[in-house]
Amino acid sequence: MPTRRTFIGAASGLMLPGFSSAFAADDPASKGVTRVSADLVLHHGLFTTLDRTNPTASAVAIRNGKFLAVGNDNEIMAHAGPNTRVIDLKGRRVLPGLIDNHLHIIRGGLNFNMELRWDGVRSLADAMSMLKRQVAITPPPQWVRVVGGFTEHQFAEKRLPTIDELNAVAPDTPVFLLHLYDRAILNGAALRAVGYTKDTPNPPGGEILRDANGNPTGLLLAKPNAGILYATLAKGPKLPFEYQVNSTRHFMRELNRLGVTGAIDAGGGFQNYPEDYAVIQKLSDEGQLTIRLAYNLFTQKPKQEKEDFLNWTQTSKYKQGDDYFRHNGAGEMLVFSAADFEDFRQPRPDMPPEMEGELEGVVRILAQNRWPWRLHSTYDETISRSLDVFERVNQDIPLQGLNWFFDHAETISDQSIDRIAALGGGIAVQHRMAYQGEYFVERYGLGAAEATPPVKKILDKGVKVSAGTDATRVASYNPWVSLSWLITGKTVGGSRLYPQRNCLDRETALRMWTENVTWFSNEEGKKGRIAVGQLADLIVPSRDFFSCSEDEISHLTSDLTVVGGKMVYGAGDFSALDENVPPPAMPDWSPVRTFKGYAAWGEPEGAGKNSLRRTAINLCGCANSCGVHGHDHATAWSSKLPISDLKSFWGALGCACWAV
Repeated sequence: MPTRRTFIGAASGLMLPGFSSAFAADDPASKGVTRVSADLVLHHGLFTTLDRTNPTASAVAIRNGKFLAVGNDNEIMAHAGPNTRVIDLKGRRVLPGLIDNHLHIIRGGLNFNMELRWDGVRSLADAMSMLKRQVAITPPPQWVRVVGGFTEHQFAEKRLPTIDELNAVAPDTPVFLLHLYDRAILNGAALRAVGYTKDTPNPPGGEILRDANGNPTGLLLAKPNAGILYATLAKGPKLPFEYQVNSTRHFMRELNRLGVTGAIDAGGGFQNYPEDYAVIQKLSDEGQLTIRLAYNLFTQKPKQEKEDFLNWTQTSKYKQGDDYFRHNGAGEMLVFSAADFEDFRQPRPDMPPEMEGELEGVVRILAQNRWPWRLHSTYDETISRSLDVFERVNQDIPLQGLNWFFDHAETISDQSIDRIAALGGGIAVQHRMAYQGEYFVERYGLGAAEATPPVKKILDKGVKVSAGTDATRVASYNPWVSLSWLITGKTVGGSRLYPQRNCLDRETALRMWTENVTWFSNEEGKKGRIAVGQLADLIVPSRDFFSCSEDEISHLTSDLTVVGGKMVYGAGDFSALDENVPPPAMPDWSPVRTFKGYAAWGEPEGAGKNSLRRTAINLCGCANSCGVHGHDHATAWSSKLPISDLKSFWGALGCACWAV
């Protein structure tokens, strides 16, 4: 249903010139004003700028990778010179490019081409069919890795596959299935490949489940951390460097398809600096990055954390790099003893008594060198103890102005929020509860889950807060799942976690994914809005974000993604504009060649069919499946026909296929 906001936005293109033009809004011909020609003009659009001085526009002019002017069509078309590329947006909604505050893009890119994604697949039967087909083309000694943001709650069957089912599908090919942060399921071939036997001891913090005879069953549990899961995954074959470059390009391509134009990389276990950064550095050097990336340095070895940061603060310079690839400080791990892992199937872990001393040693190094940091903290008990350390350091070395922050903060208290504010810190939340919400409710109750994390309260208190995914291993990289979770309060399985009072309106949620993130990378005023002088990053979503139904938000993609004035992804009406089609995924057996990414979108008539169309079908009022347009309601609902108002006469009819 159109809102007051969308009505005003639609009308704005017919009204006064935009106030943020770089030049006078008067007709240049009548005033003798010389206009600067743009490289690119996008017009006849419905721009949500997030610029409070100029909230809506119908056109933009871009020059040298930045917004030159933002306003109405008449004003902006004056910047169209003989060499300007002009694109008609045909009345489509335009948003600032999305920025993920917590993405493991560097590590994820190295492995993306090897991973079969069950993210967004709505049937276990479909998922297992995908697995069977991938096993058939995967040559030895390669593994099939099912890694990423999926949960049994998203499947119609409400369960994960059994080990027997994996063995039936893949008797000889190793299959490694990483489920969020809590477990891995290995078939017999994978157990043989990693060498786990009756004599293999349980590592610290993990458990190898065994049968009555003591033999490993194939189930690995994080108790309470994922060290055993990641260490086991690391035993698998790796792609050669050339293939890793290709893989990273395909991961960025998938993110661009979903409207992501920037991210902060949170480092990660088994991601060594600088060795594992060589691929992303090469792409940066060759101008092939299509995601703006700020990166944090993640400590490598327990009890050697001070050595890591002493070395890095001497060999690396904070903010080194450019607008596409730049240093962003330390974390999300500072010291191993301070990491409270986020497996809600396990009881909350208590941090060891030496945590404060170890953390203080590292924080002092960072504060002295004016390096900001991010710190992984799930529970308030950990946050409170960390704040004790930060407050002690602050007495000697003021922390104001460092833009440091906590990650996750699911159970943070009001008192801790206030303490963070007093120290000038921030909070970066991720959508882990969209995947683990059911587990949290099972352990702590629905009442405790109602404000986990308390995003609305953090905003109301004025503390810096933004949103991201924590992909690729413990959640999906799809930003629209996060936006849907913030707006609806629902998990990917459909469970409602939050009452309406704790949910966000669409504009506030969008700001969490755009302008709010820029504080966390020290780039305020440079990007995150469609405004003169800011970096020209924008998207045209597949449906109007402000008028589509809530249930459609998680199904959005981008039909046009622009980064720095370059069209890095195009689909649908804009497919011909795509300037960044990468070479085919390598190796030739890569799951990416067949299934692409989220919801197996590469097979819209196969494995991805139910995933991509499930919501439209479920919301349809037809007694039977429509055989005309296959329930293609997305186009109908986002059109300017009366069907877009679900409460009107035509909307009440149910089936919208006539409007396609």
